[in-house]
Amino acid sequence: MGKLLADITPLRESPDFRRLWLGSAVSNLGSQLTLVAVSLEVYRLTQDSLYVGLLSIFALVPLVLGGLLGGSIADAHDRRRVALLATTVLWLTTAALALQAWLEVGNVWLLYVLVAVQSGAQAINQPARSAIIPMLVRKELLPAANALSMISFGLAMTAGPLLAGVLVAWVGFGWTYTLDVASFVFAFWALLKLPPMPPGKEAHRAGLRSVVEGFRFLGTRPNLRMTFVIDLVAMIFAQPRALMPAIGAVMIGGGEATVGILLASTAIGAFLAGLFSGPLGGVRRQGSAVVWSVMGWGASIAGFGLVVVLAGRSGEAGVTLWLLPAALCCALAGISDSVSAVFRTTILQAATPDHLRGRLQGVFVVVVAGGPRIGDMLAGGGTKLLSEGWVLLLGGLLCIAVAWALARWQSGFLKYDARNPVP
Repeated sequence: MGKLLADITPLRESPDFRRLWLGSAVSNLGSQLTLVAVSLEVYRLTQDSLYVGLLSIFALVPLVLGGLLGGSIADAHDRRRVALLATTVLWLTTAALALQAWLEVGNVWLLYVLVAVQSGAQAINQPARSAIIPMLVRKELLPAANALSMISFGLAMTAGPLLAGVLVAWVGFGWTYTLDVASFVFAFWALLKLPPMPPGKEAHRAGLRSVVEGFRFLGTRPNLRMTFVIDLVAMIFAQPRALMPAIGAVMIGGGEATVGILLASTAIGAFLAGLFSGPLGGVRRQGSAVVWSVMGWGASIAGFGLVVVLAGRSGEAGVTLWLLPAALCCALAGISDSVSAVFRTTILQAATPDHLRGRLQGVFVVVVAGGPRIGDMLAGGGTKLLSEGWVLLLGGLLCIAVAWALARWQSGFLKYDARNPVP
């Protein structure tokens, strides 16, 4: 059983990593509270889902720009200081959200501006934090460290939305945001305890030229490039998020409650993958593991689509028993996505030179944020031709086919060996 459960050696060996992991776990939970509370507040102010959807647009542009520039900044300056400054901005914007809620300002445009600033700060914060981790743990422990991060992420994604709904209904928006403000104590504590992390001799000035240098390096490193491309394949061809409301309302039944269960099932799958991640530390062919995980994601989404197709023909009213196999497929998708993320992150951290690590982590943030949004757009557009179930079924199968074709074309990625991390 000890070999099956998550390897906690990084927590035991590195006090700095232990503090950073704990601080991130608490602050991630708080961030989920704010993320859900903002969408609920926008809807309460406007009574229009379109305005809720605009939150993603206001968040996306700063996320892309901040991710690319943030990686450049993390490579040019002390990463601890960069993370501290970005965390301070995140804390101030969260405090502003709490203040406007307590004062009952009720201005949706103020919420959009605060979310945009928060998104940009998060995009700068994430590359710096990710680039710090390889400096805190041994290279062979990176899969275990990243799997532990998946545990905290899965918990935050599962408990955060549920707690946010309860807190908003029970104590209101002001207290919900204030709890997130308080959670930053743990993040500041973890970062302040870290030693200084100045850039090495190969560091360059932050800016557009530095960003271009990162992309130029990525273009000449096929294994690193594949970690981004294959994730885009998964998120673009087999992204179910935009179709969830219709599936809950019309096909499986249950409306918003069903959507919540399906999304929570995906997050639970990610948590379980982290909890039982012990064997992942022994995997050497990490590129092959990424390919099989992405294909597993495609198969899970295809299975979800098949369930929806069959449920759409049942003609039953209310919640149907089809919710059970649908939730199982979503959980399997969460497991596959989590395993893929662990190894993609590990490859990126291990095979990237330290002076470029921040910039490539910035690209990683952009891919992770942008891919699902493109997938949402394509999935939504696909329903103009096919039903939601068929869009998911065909998208999942297409994900499998394209991932396998890419792996055959870039055969060196299948042979990537953790003992010799060639970028």
